[in-house]
Amino acid sequence: MTTKSPVTDVLWLDLNAGFRRLNRALLHRLAMRHQVAHWAYEQTPDEPCSLEVCVTLLHDYIKQRDRPLHLIGHSTGGLVGLLYARQYPERITSLTLLSVGVNPAIDWKAHYYAQLRQMHCSRTRLLAQIVYALFGQPPRHLLSHWATVLEQDLIQSFSLHSLTQTLSLIPSGVPVPLLVCGGSEDAIVDPAQIQGWQPWLKPGDRVWLCPEGRHFFHDTHAEAVADEVLSFWQMASWDCKLPYAAVGLLP
Repeated sequence: MTTKSPVTDVLWLDLNAGFRRLNRALLHRLAMRHQVAHWAYEQTPDEPCSLEVCVTLLHDYIKQRDRPLHLIGHSTGGLVGLLYARQYPERITSLTLLSVGVNPAIDWKAHYYAQLRQMHCSRTRLLAQIVYALFGQPPRHLLSHWATVLEQDLIQSFSLHSLTQTLSLIPSGVPVPLLVCGGSEDAIVDPAQIQGWQPWLKPGDRVWLCPEGRHFFHDTHAEAVADEVLSFWQMASWDCKLPYAAVGLLP
């Protein structure tokens, strides 16, 4: 028998509407044990992409809560969670990053624009190659579907990158309990980017690579990811209840 938390204690961060279906399997498993809320950010094509605006809007939402939350996000959603946790650690129980490397600005769009600058081919062909990088060898009808989703995501979703500029952020740690998860076969945020977090980890922080997982490993391996995340949340919640000296925060 599983016991679900009576109040919302988990917040999923979402900045890519086109990929939401890939989050469902993991969120379903997490919701069996926790009350999971969903925060999404969308913008019109005429709005500037601003991390500061995202973090401010997220804070407007979280500050209405009466207790700290476990933040979890994939790719750009995780990046916004990372920046928020650095700025408002007192409002966060833990941070879980999925497919967020030690350079947290790297995402599929950074990969796309890097390839576009190097290769002389059509957008259609390049997007098809990105689909293979993200998903492996999908069925033919899904290849066309995901290429369309990627094209829409380029136009509609928040992005730090463009053809003329690829943003890079300086690696650093975070003052809250941290779990970093990646796919061992992710061609976008490769295992070296995930393992690159090691120098920034505190006691109790974790790095986990999903065997055979690609960029959206939390969809294809939802059960294994949920087990890892739930185990980490249990540890992080217990540590938050201990006196500071017991968790190494005071001499």
